[in-house]
Amino acid sequence: MDTFYFPDPARERALLVGVSSSPELNRTTVEEYLDELAFLADTAGADVEATIIQERAVKDPAWLIGRGKVEEISHIVKGGEIDLVVFDDDLSPVQARNLEKVLECKVLDRTELILQIFALRAKSAQAKMQVELAQLEYLLPRLTRMWTHLSKQKGGIGTKGPGETQIETDRRLVRKRISQLKKKLDGVMLQHATQTSDRRGTPRVALVGYTNAGKSTLMNRLCPSAEAYAENRLFATLDTRTRRLELKINKTVLLSDTVGFIRKLPHHLVECFRSTLDEVLQADFLLHVIDISHPGYEDQMQVVRRTLEEIGVKHNHIIEVFNKIDAVEDPAVLRGLREKYPDAVFVSAVRGLNVQALKDAVSDFVGRDYRERSLRTHVSNYKLIGYLYDHAEVLEKRYVDEDVILRYRAHVNSLQRIDARVKSFGHEEQHVA
Repeated sequence: MDTFYFPDPARERALLVGVSSSPELNRTTVEEYLDELAFLADTAGADVEATIIQERAVKDPAWLIGRGKVEEISHIVKGGEIDLVVFDDDLSPVQARNLEKVLECKVLDRTELILQIFALRAKSAQAKMQVELAQLEYLLPRLTRMWTHLSKQKGGIGTKGPGETQIETDRRLVRKRISQLKKKLDGVMLQHATQTSDRRGTPRVALVGYTNAGKSTLMNRLCPSAEAYAENRLFATLDTRTRRLELKINKTVLLSDTVGFIRKLPHHLVECFRSTLDEVLQADFLLHVIDISHPGYEDQMQVVRRTLEEIGVKHNHIIEVFNKIDAVEDPAVLRGLREKYPDAVFVSAVRGLNVQALKDAVSDFVGRDYRERSLRTHVSNYKLIGYLYDHAEVLEKRYVDEDVILRYRAHVNSLQRIDARVKSFGHEEQHVA
């Protein structure tokens, strides 16, 4: 029996456009970029019907691409097969306006597509505010596109005036809303800092990586109670989720899953999600999750590193975690990477392969920031002794007459509170060399 395919009428039909400028940006690289753009379009709810690449040394300030290529795209669109044209490069307001006028269909650039996905994915109030802020900041210089219908009116008293007045009114409203959202997000950040103040004594670890590298799946594998949303879609996670990860006795870290990075991530989008990315900035170290099965994983690694620099991560406290090793068929590839990255951990989050090795690596990394102390107190001082057992790792206990000598170890983030508690009992801790 034949199977017939009926396209989903709710999904738009898209044509993707990329520009190659050899040797800086060769055609092969642009093809890879368009593959990712197709994944973005699919995530946003569009079916890609065709892709076009133009070889062009200099981008046209009025069209981005050449006028001849615009006419070619126009014929395809007007043939009834395309609802949406998506450019892999950002379009200026002038370029977008010119293209929409000629193509007579919806025209988006990469940034608008990403913003659309973020709008679909935002669930929490904070994420929704961040997405709205990013959308408004993108929209502000492009408001004239909203009023192109006025240019089609022929003459008449006040034809131009009301249009200009409306644009200025909209700009004021948008600027006012942007100001309100920034104030609200500042309040959210302050509230979050207050709510999480009790976490300061616990080491913090953040999962970072290219979008769809498997961070949320790894989060669920390490912390089964996390219930992080994981799907084979770009930007499946927008909201930061934090859970406790027990490593050893009294050795616990707070593990946070964060929004994925992507090539050409709009700068203002990074700025708007700074409160979410604050978990990355506050982390003692990072787990950089890498999809080893992706052919462009090395480029993705560079994108993540550049983005970390952009948001202000200045340390090198990073463990590289190569994920999806079960999808690599050639063992020589894994051997070569293990030689190149001897400190990295190779796992399969889906199948749970080498997850314990990752926990051990995290434990060893956290252990670098642990310090030893010794304390001598009377055996009857059970409250202080119990406190140390609850908040530190007791390494040795010796009795001398009626006193007990405890040698313990704790993370530097916890030592200040522990030291204050010890002093409150009238004791002085001793450092262990």
